[in-house]
Amino acid sequence: MPSLTRAEATARAATVEVHEYEVDLDLTAEGDTFGARTVVRFAAQEGASTFLEFEPVSVTSMTLNGAPLPESALTEGRMELTGLAEANELAVEAVMRYSNTGEGLHKYVDPADGSIYVYQHMFINNAGRILPAFDQPDLKASYRISVTAPASWRVAANGPLRSGRDGRWEFEPTKPISTYLCSLIAGPYHEVTDSHDGIPLALYARAALAEALEADAPEIFEITKQCFDRYHEIFDIRYPFGHYQQAFAPEFNFGAMEYPGLVVFRDEFIYRSAVTESEREHRANVIAHEMAHMWFGDLVTMAWWDDLWLNESFAEYMGTRITAEATRFPGSWTTFAMQRKAWGLRADQHPSTHPVAPADVTDTDQALLNFDGISYAKGAAVLKQLVAWVGEEAFRTGVNAHFEAHAYGNATLADLLGALSKSSGRDLSAWADVWLRRAQVNTLRTAVRHDGSAYESVAVEQTAPESYPTLRPHRLGIGLWDKQADGTVKRRKLVEAEIDATGRTEVPELAGEPVADLLLLNDGDLTYAKIRLDEESAAAVPVMLPLLGDSLARAVLWAATLDAVVDGERPVAELVTLVLAALPVESEVVIVEDVLRATRSLVDRYSTPETRPAALELVAQAADRLLAASEPGGSRQLAAARGLIGATVDTARLRNWLAGEHVPDGLAIDADLRWLIVYRLAVLGAAGADVIDAEFERDRSATGEQWAARCRAARPDAEAKAAAWEAIISDAKLSNRLVEMTASGFWQAEQIDLVRPYVARYFAEMPAMMRIRNGMSAERTAGAAYPSVVVEPRTRELAAGLLADEGLDPILRRVVLDADDDLRRALAARF
Repeated sequence: MPSLTRAEATARAATVEVHEYEVDLDLTAEGDTFGARTVVRFAAQEGASTFLEFEPVSVTSMTLNGAPLPESALTEGRMELTGLAEANELAVEAVMRYSNTGEGLHKYVDPADGSIYVYQHMFINNAGRILPAFDQPDLKASYRISVTAPASWRVAANGPLRSGRDGRWEFEPTKPISTYLCSLIAGPYHEVTDSHDGIPLALYARAALAEALEADAPEIFEITKQCFDRYHEIFDIRYPFGHYQQAFAPEFNFGAMEYPGLVVFRDEFIYRSAVTESEREHRANVIAHEMAHMWFGDLVTMAWWDDLWLNESFAEYMGTRITAEATRFPGSWTTFAMQRKAWGLRADQHPSTHPVAPADVTDTDQALLNFDGISYAKGAAVLKQLVAWVGEEAFRTGVNAHFEAHAYGNATLADLLGALSKSSGRDLSAWADVWLRRAQVNTLRTAVRHDGSAYESVAVEQTAPESYPTLRPHRLGIGLWDKQADGTVKRRKLVEAEIDATGRTEVPELAGEPVADLLLLNDGDLTYAKIRLDEESAAAVPVMLPLLGDSLARAVLWAATLDAVVDGERPVAELVTLVLAALPVESEVVIVEDVLRATRSLVDRYSTPETRPAALELVAQAADRLLAASEPGGSRQLAAARGLIGATVDTARLRNWLAGEHVPDGLAIDADLRWLIVYRLAVLGAAGADVIDAEFERDRSATGEQWAARCRAARPDAEAKAAAWEAIISDAKLSNRLVEMTASGFWQAEQIDLVRPYVARYFAEMPAMMRIRNGMSAERTAGAAYPSVVVEPRTRELAAGLLADEGLDPILRRVVLDADDDLRRALAARF
């Protein structure tokens, strides 16, 4: 689809007012097309001209106010309309094409049983792949959906079902929503129902996942009900969209999508194998996140994509908060610190960084590029800082006033700030300017003077990158932690400090305090910044970290440590030593998982080929020690086993586990863990195509198909690499998930000599791949296929050559720009 510019959207919104889409889809035909009949009713300035997004395979008929439209009205993904009346009715009957990229109307054939499933995903500008649409967020309308499909299917949409029998489903019209929020699923989905507080609830998943859905449904419903209760305590407006359905769909590009009345998740959230408590917490957080969107995003929607962050940051903040406050996962802020905030910090330090609230989103292509860790995680961290600054009561009052003023309409950042300024009595313009309108991140570090027993002074020094020199006000905690006689470590005192934007702020409350064994800056993780400790506290981390009794404090320390390694301030060997010392006694599963994952990645990229094997062996030892110390059948055991499988080179041990021999008590070698073992064996050259094929025969599921693709690409075999590369670059029939899994298996640090010739091919051939894929599928494939483990100057030289092409696809440009920056850091750390 052609990119819609902001200027075009502004002009179109001034020309038309959309009332209703009446959409009738025919999903009965075999093949890669479906039928669509659409009637669009809208008002306009008399005599005006406008256009809709529309990309049909063929058109049977199209009329405007009863008069046929010429074929010339369709050009390059748009339908041009002229001579509009005050009241207009556009009627179109067309043949449309299914997609295999997770955009438009995605069609999927389940390898488990051959069943067909489809789902609709129109974000950001994909509505025209299904129906003629005024595809921009500020032209809201009601949707009246009807579907003809095989009688054995189940169909669900945003609105409640009005009638459904004999292969025909008709749904009640929706409240006014934006085009990108219109939702539909169809196929032989398994359904589980419930209700709560007057809200009908339903869950859907593929028939092959019916047993797993039934097992997970009680927990999913419990989380859903708890989240509704808490949101109804905080928000004055009750959930406004009638029923609440949650569908788990195959090959979905996002974790989930906030369609009102029918939220769609990727179906990996239905667990067929053992998972850790942190994975269950993640699912709960996503449920809470998408529910937050029902108010912020769906009830009140951004006017243009520059305020995408208003949707995502708010849902990210509220999702984490509600998970902590309402569910059995009170440690979700620890997860946020380890995972989400770290994602935001990395994105914010890349060359492509942008403000949380960017002012230069000129078109929908640019909007997609801002769908990142800044719009989600940094924005949520900044909102957490805002709540700490204005206070909880003022935040609630302002947000509720915002909802009341803009319900079923659109709003801007200025609207939200106005409501919060009024409720708090504080002018937020200066705060918004430095936190929302300026990019990059500050570094905060403690500077202390003491006489050996008491602090003479404690100050917080603040710096900013030279190219982004903004200093910001911060409200944060500073914790004083001491070793106890019994060997534990306890927080003696927590001081909340207001850090100004001068570069150095004294903290007089700490003058005279006995010197702490650890002075922890940003204790409580209230602010968004890179954290660096004073020298004595930093030196104490290896001893203190395993003993801290607060998981969030440990997360702050681990995040700061990992960040320092990424920046080249600490060697990766020091990190590995800390992991070996501290991780085997770590009780918080999300910390175990993320530290093992991050350390493994850093070892692959920051170690030299000569030092990597020894470093990787230490990571495997750390995981093995944790495995031995873990309770059988628990989350720590599973996390440790996964970490060990990913780091070990002991193929005999892996084969034994695969055969069910010498397996630790309580560890289930189930389908997903088997694939992880097969994948590691494939990387090490110990599992050939026959082993992979046999495992796929054992597990002919959607997940099995994806793992098989990844394992085949991972084999250290020239023919396997050639086949995988051809699939990545030129196989347009390969679905979004299969191509991404193939790409994710291709590059292996153990196989540098084998894959080195493909480095030049990436930069020569990836532009062609961008022409057969689009949007998020293209972005993810380009990122997964990047030669990030080939940490050599030549890789950077080739990247520079590609970036010099002024006509380079903007999505690929951003992927290469940021990946090259990561490689720059890795090279600097090595040499």
